[in-house]
Amino acid sequence: MDSTHIILIVMDKNASFILKLVLVSICANNWIISQLTAGASNTGRSLKTIRCNETSLLLGMQLCGEYFKDQMKPIDQKNWCNLSYFIWEYHHFSTCTENFTVSEGCFWPNPLVQSYIIDIHKHYFSNCSLDQVIWEDPPDDTLAILILIPVILTILMIALVVWCSKRNDIFL
Repeated sequence: MDSTHIILIVMDKNASFILKLVLVSICANNWIISQLTAGASNTGRSLKTIRCNETSLLLGMQLCGEYFKDQMKPIDQKNWCNLSYFIWEYHHFSTCTENFTVSEGCFWPNPLVQSYIIDIHKHYFSNCSLDQVIWEDPPDDTLAILILIPVILTILMIALVVWCSKRNDIFL
């Protein structure tokens, strides 16, 4: 056998492997698509377009909000800014609004839902902003030190570079 026959045999082995790989990928792709199509047709909502029912959505937001308000009643008002006191209640409220929005065929986030959530935040969390920090300059002595240290270090580094460049025997 000469080198030409060996290359053809190797090419035939690689070609059959690639052909098998292509056939397997086509079969797998068809199977996955058929499973996805079957799953979508089982839901009954595969090709239907659900319209957002804004009236029902607002009523649902009221229900979620009322439940949240009932859950917040036992929590002392001074603890409204501490999330650890009401994290579960807020999570439930958020999940309720999201699930209800999706069930009504609306997208999430939704401007109507967002405005309702903002109203809830204004009612419960409007006084939770942090106090403003008033920035002041440091004392003059501290400021002078903070300015002089980098200036002196820069001058020293320049002097070191000039000194080392004049002394070529160090690097040879």
